[in-house]
Amino acid sequence: MAAAVKIRVVLADDHTLLREVLRRSLEDAGVDVVGEAGDGDEAVLLAERLRPDVVLMDVTMPRTGGVEATKIIRSRHPDVEVLILTMHADASVVTEAVRAGAAGYLVKDCTTDDIVAMLNAVTNGEAILSPDLASSMLVEAHQPEARTGHTGALLTQREEEVLKHIADGKSTPEVAQALYISTKTVRHHLSSIYEKLDSRDRTQAVVRAVRMGLIRLD
Repeated sequence: MAAAVKIRVVLADDHTLLREVLRRSLEDAGVDVVGEAGDGDEAVLLAERLRPDVVLMDVTMPRTGGVEATKIIRSRHPDVEVLILTMHADASVVTEAVRAGAAGYLVKDCTTDDIVAMLNAVTNGEAILSPDLASSMLVEAHQPEARTGHTGALLTQREEEVLKHIADGKSTPEVAQALYISTKTVRHHLSSIYEKLDSRDRTQAVVRAVRMGLIRLD
C-alpha cells in the first residue's frame, strides 16, 4: 500500500538493522524517511530540527526512553505526531504511551501496510484506536482517574455521542454522517471535549472518558 501523500517520518529505534529494513520498506511504500534516531534524546532533537509529520517511536531505548521522548515531543511540538512501534503489547505500556500523547500504537509483528495505513490516518487527523489499545483501555478503565478542575466537567449528551463514535474508530466525516451534523460541528464538539477532559487529542480524550465512566467501549 503506497502512502496517499508524501509523509515525512523520523524513525526512532536503537536497532540499526531494524531501522534500515524499516526505512527501505517505508520508502518503497512512498513515505519520506527524513531522519533516524538511536535513542529518545536523538528523537527529540530530530523532531525539533526536522519537524517531521510523524515520529515512529520505539519504547525501550538507551538514555531517554520512547514514552518520555514522546511526552517531550508532544509538549514542545504538538504538530508532530508520534506513533509507537514496539515489541511490548501489555496494557500498562500502551496506557503510558497514550498518556504521553502518542496518536497510535503498533506492535512490531505488524506489516508495512499496517504502518503506512496508520501514518496516513494520523497525518489526516483521523487516527483510530487499534483493537489492542481499546482492550487495554477497558482494563485500565477499572482504575480511578485522578480528577482535576478540568476533568470534573461533564460532557453534554451530544459530546458523549461524538466521543463514542470516535472510540468506535470513526473518522470525523463518518461521525458527522452518523449524527446528521456537519464536520465543522463535529470538530467544534471535539474541541470542547478536549478542553473538558484536559486532553491533547482524540485518543487521550477517549482514554480519560473511559476511565471516568463517561463512555463505555462495547
